[in-house]
Amino acid sequence: MPTLLPPSAFLQKAEKLPVVDVRSPGEFAQGHIPGAVNIPLFSNEERAQVGTAYKQVSQDDALLLGLELVGPKMADFVRSSKILAPEKEILVHCWRGGMRSGSFGWLLETAGMKVSILVGGYKAFRNEVLSGFVIPQNIIILGGKTGSGKTEILHQLRELGEQVIDLEGLAHHKGSSYGAIGQLPQPSSEHFENRIYNQWRQLDPARRVWVEDESRTVGRCLIPQDVWTQMQNAPLVLVDMDKATRIERLVREYACFDINLLYEATDRIKKRLGGQHHKAAIAALDQKDFASVADITLTYYDKTYQYGVGGRNVIHVEETTEDNPAKLAEQLLSGVTVNG
Repeated sequence: MPTLLPPSAFLQKAEKLPVVDVRSPGEFAQGHIPGAVNIPLFSNEERAQVGTAYKQVSQDDALLLGLELVGPKMADFVRSSKILAPEKEILVHCWRGGMRSGSFGWLLETAGMKVSILVGGYKAFRNEVLSGFVIPQNIIILGGKTGSGKTEILHQLRELGEQVIDLEGLAHHKGSSYGAIGQLPQPSSEHFENRIYNQWRQLDPARRVWVEDESRTVGRCLIPQDVWTQMQNAPLVLVDMDKATRIERLVREYACFDINLLYEATDRIKKRLGGQHHKAAIAALDQKDFASVADITLTYYDKTYQYGVGGRNVIHVEETTEDNPAKLAEQLLSGVTVNG
C-alpha cells in the first residue's frame, strides 16, 4: 500500500523525490506544486465526462467510465513514472487525495515502485500555502526608482549569502507597463502564490530576507495579502540612482526588443502620461530615440514612486551615479545594520 503523508512531510520529501500530479492539464495549469510533473489520469474532456456521469447518472457509472478511459493508458503511466523516478520511489497527488491518486499509486506499487500520496491532495497543499504566509519574516524592502537595477542588486545580495525572494522573477514580470517584454508567460495568481511559498517556507525567520518594493500586483499576479501586509510594514532601503544612469540601463534592457511591443506598452500608459507626453514618447519611438522615450516615461514613473514612498519607514538611502549592482549590494550590506 502507498504511504500517506501530510503536506509538510510530503513537501520535505519533494525536495529529493519526483512529484507526479495526476490531475487534468487544466487543473495543473491553474496551479501546482512547484517542480511537479503532470501525468494526467484524465484529459480535460475526459474529466468533464466522468464528472457529468457522476452528477447525472451514478457514482458506479462514473467509476466504470473512468476505468474504461484509464485502462488503455496504464502501461504509459508506469513507463513515464519509471523514467521520472529511476530509483523507483515517487510522490503522487490529485485534488483531494482521493480516487485518482489512490488508483495511480496502486498501479505504480503493483509495478514495483515505492509510492507516497499527499493526504488531502492539492487542496491540502493550498491550505498549507495560505496559512504559511501568516508566519512573520524579517523582511527588508529594497526600493528605488524605475531603472535602478533593483532585481540585479537582489541577485547580488543572494550571491553574498543573503536571503532573497525575487517576486518579479517568480511572476515573470518587471512590474511596469513594459514589464512583460522579454519575459515568459505569467503564471496564474494561484501558482504565483505557490511559487512564493516554495521559497517562503524555507526561509530562516531569524535572518533578514530582501524583497523588492512592488505594487500589490506584479503584472497580473497578485501578491498574497499576508505577504503584502508584511511588506507594507517592513523597513525600506532605497537606492537613489540619478536619472541619466537609469535611462542608460532602460535603453540597454528594452531597445533590443520588437519596437511594436514598446509602442503597445507606451499606449497602455497614455492617460497616465498625459496626451502631450504620450505624443512626444511616440514621436521619439518613431525616431528610435529610446533614451528620450525612457526620459519621458520616467517623469511619470518617478512621480508615482516618490508618492508611494511617502510615509514609509526608510532606514537607509544609498546614493549613486554608478550602475554597478555588485558594488551596490556590498554597500547596502555595510550600510544596513537591521537584524541579520
